[in-house]
Amino acid sequence: MAGFGRGRRPATDAAADDDGYLGIEFGTPTDGSGVVVSDPIERSQFVLTTSESTRLRPADPEAFRFPADAAVRVRTDRLDLETVVSVCVRDGDGEMLAQAEHFADESFPAGTYSVELFAPIKLYLRVDAPLRVVSDATRTRIEFDEPTDVLVGARSHHKRPAATIRTTDRPRDMMRAASLLGSALKTTSVERSYPTLRGHPPLIERGARFEAPDGLSTPDTGVVIELPETKRHVYAAAPLAYYLGADVVPGDRPRIVTDAGFTHDLDGPDGFERSVERVLKQTFFLDCLTRTEGYYEVDLHERDALAADLDLDFADLYGRSIGAQLDAYLDVPYDVLEPHVPEWKLTAHVAPTAENVESLPFVANDLGVVRTPDTEPTDGSDAQATAVGEFLRRGSPPRPTTPSSPPPSPSATSSAEFTRSAGSATRSQRVEPADRPTYVQPPEAESLEHAWLGEGIPIGASKASLQAYRNRLDREPIEGDIGITVVCNDPRMAEEREAVESVYGSREELPFDVRTHYELSVEELRDVLATDAEFLHYIGHIDDDGFQCPDGALDVTTVESIGVDSFLLNACQSYEQGMELIERGAIAGIVTLNDVINSGAVDIGRSLARLLNYGFPIRASLDLAKYDSVIGEDYIVVGDGGFSVAQVQAAFPNVCKVYTESDTYQLEYITYPASEFGLGSLVSPYLPSGDRYFLSSGTADVFEVSKPGLADFLSMENIPVIINDELFWSSDIDLDSL
Repeated sequence: MAGFGRGRRPATDAAADDDGYLGIEFGTPTDGSGVVVSDPIERSQFVLTTSESTRLRPADPEAFRFPADAAVRVRTDRLDLETVVSVCVRDGDGEMLAQAEHFADESFPAGTYSVELFAPIKLYLRVDAPLRVVSDATRTRIEFDEPTDVLVGARSHHKRPAATIRTTDRPRDMMRAASLLGSALKTTSVERSYPTLRGHPPLIERGARFEAPDGLSTPDTGVVIELPETKRHVYAAAPLAYYLGADVVPGDRPRIVTDAGFTHDLDGPDGFERSVERVLKQTFFLDCLTRTEGYYEVDLHERDALAADLDLDFADLYGRSIGAQLDAYLDVPYDVLEPHVPEWKLTAHVAPTAENVESLPFVANDLGVVRTPDTEPTDGSDAQATAVGEFLRRGSPPRPTTPSSPPPSPSATSSAEFTRSAGSATRSQRVEPADRPTYVQPPEAESLEHAWLGEGIPIGASKASLQAYRNRLDREPIEGDIGITVVCNDPRMAEEREAVESVYGSREELPFDVRTHYELSVEELRDVLATDAEFLHYIGHIDDDGFQCPDGALDVTTVESIGVDSFLLNACQSYEQGMELIERGAIAGIVTLNDVINSGAVDIGRSLARLLNYGFPIRASLDLAKYDSVIGEDYIVVGDGGFSVAQVQAAFPNVCKVYTESDTYQLEYITYPASEFGLGSLVSPYLPSGDRYFLSSGTADVFEVSKPGLADFLSMENIPVIINDELFWSSDIDLDSL
């Protein structure tokens, strides 16, 4: 199959947005039988296969009920999808007729139909013909009685700000900027709880005076957020202001006021920031329940679970104003909703400094919860200082094994016990006290990802970077396949290189270009860092002078431009060099805070390769890889932890935890937000849940399954599975050994 532009016959020009960024591209597989839909910015691809060679003809993207960036026309009697995706069928008037998942068989007589495919790229079909949707455990097929013209439309999930606001450092001007974040909402109805209907908020830059483009205005929602004039208050309220399309104005105390006279205090018993967090989560969650009265009338698990506890008329609320909805929503005690609210994607710990106002659009885009900590960085970190010593005292941890994968021999384990330091001294011994890194411990929060925007190196959180967010926006379309670069600069670490080489690019449905380099010189490594690639997996040594090469050291500060989007620097003390990669163009990476033992680094590297290759975001990949190594706490994410190297095979990155109970199993099904499917997306796992849908992000539910049922589920897709706090992959599990 052709890749992103390499060897593919283009059918139409790519769609471009107002900024000139390329959008959707259409092409055909190498044998000509089907449609390859590609998003060259998000590095996503989906294939619709036909029974015979087809010719693609340009079509009008305005022909669809929902927005499409580009469209083609193809004549065929059927379309085979490369995996099972949710298929929504509507009639010519837009009425929903069916939503098909695994093992579906839905038939419709002659007529006009709109078909929506929830694939990694948003796809729409329009056809005038009899229609049948049929699927099994792994594939979906859409059939027509005879060859007919089918319109295929697509929309990129890439979101780019449409404007830039400038603000002074005065909180009053920052409030004016926060008021305009909601201008990016594509609707002010409850459907804005769908991620595709929330545009990226406009950028914010600091300047000598407040400036906003003509025509940029706050949505007419009738909602006002009154706040004291402090940066802390503005920063914490910004994501809520974005989601509500609210005006933010100075006030004596923090509260919400609507044009209908409803008020809600934002300075509750747990403090201002907790109150804002609860209003954001409560409003978003109840919007997700209310929207089942609209375009997608699905059987939603969370609505069913709360039916007896909520005195809300969702049908009436669906068409009401945001103010009226808030009046009803916030009358519900949060304790009633809390057990059912999806696990939040992001908590951002944002230091209330003037420069951090520029990060607010990116945090709001993720509907992040904002905390403004007063924690001060401190010299050293007990957790980091003792990690290697504890590892050496315990010895190398046993790797998770199955009956088909014996443990490594004692000789192999012992021979791997050396650190990846370039010298015998630890960093704390090599640097002057004034130059030693400072650490900070962010407070606990209930989110899948914690990001720290402030001074110091966070323990237990990602080191977020405004530059990383900007780099992601500036990401340009690629030509060619997904580029993975592996560099091994020490022959003693060949075990990791061999392990990851067999993993990257192993997915048949995605085109990869895997390049491996050995013992690069300084200039060779400089060229590699400047070459475009989605991911760099570096295996070797890094010290205060930079990347260690046979002929010297390469300090990233001497490299003008970085072509690498993301990276793993699996070497000792790689934090500083990783941050320099971010400052020079990279989006996200994984680095170390300490000297790391080689065998532990091999375990982490092997696990990360599988998880990233599967499609997990970088932060989630590191969290899961820590199950494979006790030195996992020595690694942190820098940059944008939500970045993914490759698209996931299914709709969501997902993992299962399995617990045994006599003759049955308890299966906890967990999903992670991805760039294509953010907060508000729906998931319907093929488990004993009937036709119910669940809100994605975190644990959907815990299902009781039989041994044959669990075996069937695990055979559908090769996913990570956690058993007794050890990480396995479903293809390696022998249920008889559990």
